[in-house]
Amino acid sequence: MDRRKFLSAGGFSLTAAFLAACNIERSPRAQRLLDLAEHRNENVERLLFQHSSMNYAKSGAKIAGSAFPSYFISDTVPVWDERVRGPWALEVSGLVKNPTKFTLEELRRLPFRSQRVDHFCVEGWNAVAVWGGIRVSDIARVVGATPDAGYVDFQSFDNGYHESWDIESAMHPQTLVVIAMDGHLLGMAHGAPARIHSPIKLGYKNTKYLTKIVFLPKRNGGYWSDQGYEWYGGT
Repeated sequence: MDRRKFLSAGGFSLTAAFLAACNIERSPRAQRLLDLAEHRNENVERLLFQHSSMNYAKSGAKIAGSAFPSYFISDTVPVWDERVRGPWALEVSGLVKNPTKFTLEELRRLPFRSQRVDHFCVEGWNAVAVWGGIRVSDIARVVGATPDAGYVDFQSFDNGYHESWDIESAMHPQTLVVIAMDGHLLGMAHGAPARIHSPIKLGYKNTKYLTKIVFLPKRNGGYWSDQGYEWYGGT
């Protein structure tokens, strides 16, 4: 039984995400209960998480292609306008020895990985795509992330969207800064010029329209996490 089925069968799916999605106003007592449930969920997920565990889409599963859903929080599809913002770059900072800004071309010169994996949504569906990009762990080595970096925040130009991760998940070999999808450069609808993707996290944790990676000593929430969705968000 995989982790998703285990959590569901074991009754661990009662989290703040449910009430947040239903827009239910929470009393202090209810919030304490939900915080406790989320803490229990996270402890279980951390116990089940294995850094060596890898996801590979089933051989018969079809690539979603143009049917792959597109989500963003801005009123329209976010587009990086160089005339207004200047050339796009990925800024990596925080608890690192060598803070760096990577242009798209500089990212493309780093070791490139391609993986055909599942994408899991908190709503219960999954889709398959071929993601191409650079491991976050490789970027961490280039910038010299320090041992006291326990968390990573992924920030976006999609109206300030961000989500923070635990360092173990960020360093997983299938966690990528994605610049290509299904053999083509990443499109605007799916997070161009770059986004985070990993099959070990639910979709809302995979920040699109990426502009910053910040290594932190402690977690700092996220767009959906701050609204009651489970912070850990593991699959």
